[in-house]
Amino acid sequence: MSNSLEQLKATGTTIVTDTGEFESIAKYTPQDATTNPSLILAAAKKSEYAKLIDVAVDYAKNKGGSPEEKANLALDRLLVEFGKEILKIVPGRVSTEVDARLSFDKEGTIKKALEIIELYKQEGIDKERILIKIASTWEGIQAARELEAKHGIHCNLTLLFSFSQAVACAEAKVTLISPFVGRILDYYKATTGKEYTGETDPGVISVRSIYNYYKKFGYNTIIMGASFRNTGEIKALAGCDFLTIAPKLLEELYNSDAPVPKVLDAAAAKGEDIAKVSFVDDEKAFRFALNEDPMATEKLAHGIRSFAADCVTLVNQLEAKFK
Repeated sequence: MSNSLEQLKATGTTIVTDTGEFESIAKYTPQDATTNPSLILAAAKKSEYAKLIDVAVDYAKNKGGSPEEKANLALDRLLVEFGKEILKIVPGRVSTEVDARLSFDKEGTIKKALEIIELYKQEGIDKERILIKIASTWEGIQAARELEAKHGIHCNLTLLFSFSQAVACAEAKVTLISPFVGRILDYYKATTGKEYTGETDPGVISVRSIYNYYKKFGYNTIIMGASFRNTGEIKALAGCDFLTIAPKLLEELYNSDAPVPKVLDAAAAKGEDIAKVSFVDDEKAFRFALNEDPMATEKLAHGIRSFAADCVTLVNQLEAKFK
């Protein structure tokens, strides 16, 4: 019998690895890879990645501006350096995240995304191999809509915790969304004191509802479950379009031969009794729907703060190299 990871792939799920440490990727033969500021910060602390920091710093040294401005340039180049190395290993795409401090700045997000794509272009990497990762705020979703439609830049809408965010992303015709399974579970465990199985896990239930809605109404946006806490959550979403999984959990699946039957099915979703909703050009309705979901409101805000803090930490570390 094939291992659980191969069984998961056989359900039609595309495997994506979630790490900044590209040396741990190849074993699991994923199609794509995702990163975020926290993962890059963790990787950048390891000596084997020092050469990437050196490249980024050397790049920014040749530019004008203050130490802080050079540090921000170096941060963008560092993200691209990690992405470039990852793309030597995966055959598909890598997600590179826009600075979380721009989460409520549509125009700033678009500008930063174009700068990142240009940096990849300078390294000989086509935009088709990049997903620009953007927080699923109203501003982020509208920035992604414009990047996709006007610039042909593919986007990964991250920090997604609610059905309303998922609907708005699909209507914006973004390439991919990353609903955060584990962080939803964290919230409900903390607020209810209960333990959950894969079947009762609120994060799993959330992704299943989004999957069925997208397939019912024919949206092309890819659903990539993310932020897993255990392999039970992963198995409960077998058949989902994509799943992005940290190396630790990939290793568990790799070393297991437990059965992984297909759970999600696009054809079956067509028969679901689901009402259609819309947030097209309706910012007020979107914000109210998000506000009505305390979990999503809290986790989105916390995620942005956390990623922004890690960006600041990286910038401060880089800035010290220009003084």
